[in-house]
Amino acid sequence: MYKTILVPTDGSDLSNEAVKEAAKLAVFHGASLHILHVRAQHDRPLYSDGSAIRYVPKKTEKEQEQTAEAALLAKAAKLALKHGAKSETQFVTNNSPYEAIIKSAKKLGVDLIVMASHGRRGLSAMLLGSETQKLLTHTKIPVLVVR
Repeated sequence: MYKTILVPTDGSDLSNEAVKEAAKLAVFHGASLHILHVRAQHDRPLYSDGSAIRYVPKKTEKEQEQTAEAALLAKAAKLALKHGAKSETQFVTNNSPYEAIIKSAKKLGVDLIVMASHGRRGLSAMLLGSETQKLLTHTKIPVLVVR
């Protein structure tokens, strides 16, 4: 039934549960599995050592970001492989994760998105919103929400 599955991850425990479920589904359906991480764009920070502020060169910052992304995605791919699924990984930079997920899903021709719900409640849900809820609202691609 499913040929291509996309699972966005942020490296959290709940996201890892979504990776496990996506891997199981990929194995069961003989589907390809794609793991995606969306990093928000940010202003270049100044780092502080005690009371001194130092500038980090853009190249160094980019290398650190790529190293962190590679580690996060490698961990998710290893988890998927542990559950029997080989996967392809990618990360993108976008201030709107749900839009980046939809764009990647369309580009890959995904038939299913498996995504964690972080279960925010009350004021934090109202202020921060839910990327999962936004995704459900804006896509016609089937979404499996893991809690």
